[in-house]
Amino acid sequence: MGMGMKKDDLDVKIGDRLREAREKAGLSQGQLAKELGYESATAISLIEAGDRKLKAKDIQKAAEALHQPMGYFLGQVSPPLDIRMALRADKELSDADKKAVLYFIELAKKRHGKSDGKTQG
Repeated sequence: MGMGMKKDDLDVKIGDRLREAREKAGLSQGQLAKELGYESATAISLIEAGDRKLKAKDIQKAAEALHQPMGYFLGQVSPPLDIRMALRADKELSDADKKAVLYFIELAKKRHGKSDGKTQG
């Protein structure tokens, strides 16, 4: 880094997310470098430090290798899954099965003192 050079905030965020996802996947910098077609772990080290940009095509490769959506590396957070919406979308469960799943979730929440009363179908 030369004088006056400032790391780009987005590059730093992408680097942080890449490191988190790589560690969660149990890969070394060297293993990820190989997955992305880089010569050595140094490239991954520089990217994770925010000192080197990750190209869009490499974000896509990283997403596949680390089992994360591409938006994850840009700092996007997945919205929490809405169980009721997921159940409505499931065409294989009967209405009785769906009610049973919701009832079970409500029981589990009550056990942990987190009932919101909204789970009733």
